[in-house]
Amino acid sequence: MSANNGSGPCGACKFLRRKCVKGCIFAPYFDPDQGTAHFAAVHKVFGASNASKLLLRIPAHKRPDAVVTLSYEALARVRDPVYGCVGHIFALQQQVVNLQAELAYIQAHLPPSSLSQCLKHSSQGLVHLRKCHRSQN
Repeated sequence: MSANNGSGPCGACKFLRRKCVKGCIFAPYFDPDQGTAHFAAVHKVFGASNASKLLLRIPAHKRPDAVVTLSYEALARVRDPVYGCVGHIFALQQQVVNLQAELAYIQAHLPPSSLSQCLKHSSQGLVHLRKCHRSQN
């Protein structure tokens, strides 16, 4: 009997090529389709046994968030074995720094009245500010 309503083994059991028993810790979180690829990454990075032990120690209401986090971190580690998800965090932080510098530059080069008018009429933020800045020059 499958742990996920008779539709075959869960993604984890499918990947591990084992029978999905009732009460399988992975069944609610790794569906037979996309869950197989996500579990493959989790298994490669953390190991099935470690992931199972971790999930068993977490309260049931927090497990979905834990599985999302495990999957995200595992997929990031597979893509970037050195930095994992930290590489993505660094890239996002650099993007914030670049956008803040660009905003400061635009604010310094636009008259205050133009800046407030551009912001008032814009729902697109910095993209619209760039257009306003170009039209002012």
